[in-house]
Amino acid sequence: MKRSGLKSNMLKVGKSLLAGVLLMGLVQFQTPAASANSDQVRVALFVDAGSAYKSTVPAITLVSSTAWTAGPRNSGAGGEAWVNLAAGDKIRFSLDTFKVKVMETPDWSKASAAAKKLQAGSDKPFIFSVNQSGSTLYQVYTGPYLSAAEAQKAAARTGQTLGLSGGDAPEARGGLYLSAGAFKTQQEAETLRAKIASLGVDAVIAITGQASYEVWVGDASTGDELDQVESQLTSQLPGQNLTPAGQSGIALIVRSDVTLNLNAPSPVKHYSLNGTGSPLWIQGTAGDSGNIQLVERSSRKYRGGFELSKVAGQLAVVNELPMDQYLYSVVGGEVYSSWPQEALKAQAVAARTYALYQGATKFKVAGLVDTTLSQAYNGIEKEAASIIQAVDSTSGEVLKKNGKLIEGLFSSNSGGMAADSSEVWKDTDSTYQAVKSEEDKAAQAGLKMWYHVLLSNGKSGYVREDNAKLTGDKNPAGLAYLTATAKDTNVRTLPMIQSGETPVGKLNPGDQAVVLEKVSQSNEYAWVRGPFTSDQLSKSLKGKTATAVSSPIVSLDVTKRGPSGRAIEVKANGQVLDVKYPDMFRSALGGLPSTLFDITPTGRYTVLGAGDQTASGTAKAGTKVLSVSGTQTLNGGNMVVLNGSNEARVVDDTNMFFITGQGNGHGIGMSQWGAKGMADAGKDYKTILQHYYQNVTIEKE
Repeated sequence: MKRSGLKSNMLKVGKSLLAGVLLMGLVQFQTPAASANSDQVRVALFVDAGSAYKSTVPAITLVSSTAWTAGPRNSGAGGEAWVNLAAGDKIRFSLDTFKVKVMETPDWSKASAAAKKLQAGSDKPFIFSVNQSGSTLYQVYTGPYLSAAEAQKAAARTGQTLGLSGGDAPEARGGLYLSAGAFKTQQEAETLRAKIASLGVDAVIAITGQASYEVWVGDASTGDELDQVESQLTSQLPGQNLTPAGQSGIALIVRSDVTLNLNAPSPVKHYSLNGTGSPLWIQGTAGDSGNIQLVERSSRKYRGGFELSKVAGQLAVVNELPMDQYLYSVVGGEVYSSWPQEALKAQAVAARTYALYQGATKFKVAGLVDTTLSQAYNGIEKEAASIIQAVDSTSGEVLKKNGKLIEGLFSSNSGGMAADSSEVWKDTDSTYQAVKSEEDKAAQAGLKMWYHVLLSNGKSGYVREDNAKLTGDKNPAGLAYLTATAKDTNVRTLPMIQSGETPVGKLNPGDQAVVLEKVSQSNEYAWVRGPFTSDQLSKSLKGKTATAVSSPIVSLDVTKRGPSGRAIEVKANGQVLDVKYPDMFRSALGGLPSTLFDITPTGRYTVLGAGDQTASGTAKAGTKVLSVSGTQTLNGGNMVVLNGSNEARVVDDTNMFFITGQGNGHGIGMSQWGAKGMADAGKDYKTILQHYYQNVTIEKE
């Protein structure tokens, strides 16, 4: 880890039956706490799991490479085949719950314009096409909403957005229906649906079982509204039998969706999940050779099946598949498939251990999510033959200590020293200790070096070595000059290409700049961030410390370090930054790669006096500084000063802060780049794992 009562009338529908109907919009779909097969892993792609994780969409769009089915999940590994779909079919799925019917119009351009306008706000639109009396009507909806009250508010909001009022005002709907009849084929059901719709009553076809179709009317949000639908239809179709719908589990509302292309209507099938009971299970029929594409997740393709349910009123989407097939993707998402086989094996064992340790319900309906909050999981796009080999050859192997699974934490790069648990969490876990990880340097192999230069206008920045050459000349302080080898060579703020950042300046052939130092390109092993202003730091620190930090920030210092050298105490203006745990310094100080860092104030200097006594100060206008050009008075801009080792540094009066560090991630457990370096040196995967995880055994489950 880079560490979810009808009024009494001729229909005789009683209040006790309505109570069951009303629950349809309130009860969560029952979801297995774990798969029936312990070898299966459950990954939430979309779920509202409260403070633990939240990523939701109103609907998903799926496409399968093989024939596939959808239906209620059964107690085994699969589900019932209520809907049979062909390879290549594009199908949408959503929840049938509280929503807003915004408008109904035969004018496509009007419906499309309304949807485009609504897309800019918080109310997410759908457009459904309906055949009515030989013509096509377009129905614009928004949702889902958590309650009837929220839907009512949304109705008012969307009406205001689109300027709809009076008889055209949007209406809240809520997934409460009456059944007007049951049929064995969808075609038979369509005849009655069209007849009822021609009377101005909303009617839909609901799949309630294999070869079982019902016509449902209403889509009301309250019992009173359902009464009104009942009265209207009774007067228009005397003798039509109506009963409460959705009394025996889930149903799939069948619609024609034209939302995906708002420039021209391109209908696709849409199934909305209504009711209580089992979740919906979607799977291909070709086993491992098939896969299903999820458009709303970057159109990635996935092995296994999909489980759809309702969690916290939102659509929850879980991908369930065998553990090793999950790892085919995870290992490829976490490290490079070109790495040595022993490094890939180490990653496979660590990732398997981590996944099993999380259990099945950490995120309500799943033990894992597909982001680096758990492990990077991108479907089959990251699979490679080398990774499949590494996973298969270590199948079932996990890390244990004293007979119990460890969490199996890992990070990208330890920066030369793996972290002690106390440097990350404030508490101690003897599995995670500070150990050398010198092989982390593998991350910068082959990267370009950068010159840190001072330009003639007083600004400083970085030029990549292949864009510059030394002139052979030096200034009076002994610092070398360089010039550019190409026109308009960018001088970067940091030693890395930042395409979105404005360069400090540009160099042309013949221009001279003073070389202050030569450094590695910022990478996962060594990096530079900044310069940070007082305002930037204050903004980043806001809400992350128990005590507010005084402003402006004129000093920022690491005052305590842990066993691996990571910062465990930092002071600003002499005040301790009381974050919840040490690793939080990464986000508190502007998103640093790791907590193994040093802070360099741009305006701080040290003076060596008589008797080797030192004193430090902060540059400001009028400060006299011994620079490379002799004693000067600082009056804006930059000035270069030398230390006792003749190393140059820029001092200015802006009082900003550069932060230089090593490593990427929390540093706990296995370093991925360190594992790569150890594998390059001939170490096997067990040696690698037992180096980073203390006193563990590698066992096959």
